[in-house]
Amino acid sequence: MRERHLRQAKTIQAEISNRLHKDNPWTWQRKHLAWFLNRHVNQHAESTRYYWLLTAHLLTLRLGKFNL
Repeated sequence: MRERHLRQAKTIQAEISNRLHKDNPWTWQRKHLAWFLNRHVNQHAESTRYYWLLTAHLLTLRLGKFNL
């Protein structure tokens, strides 16, 4: 499961970096992660969304900046 979260976190970082020009997760704001979740996660099945949201939650805990 750890590999899945790492892979998803890299996908999140790449998308935010490409679209919003925020290369470093420490510079993210809540709106950046919300943009990714709204754009990418809503199109997936509920079971898949669970894992994306869990990855996002783990990121927010690690960054310690904002709560979802």
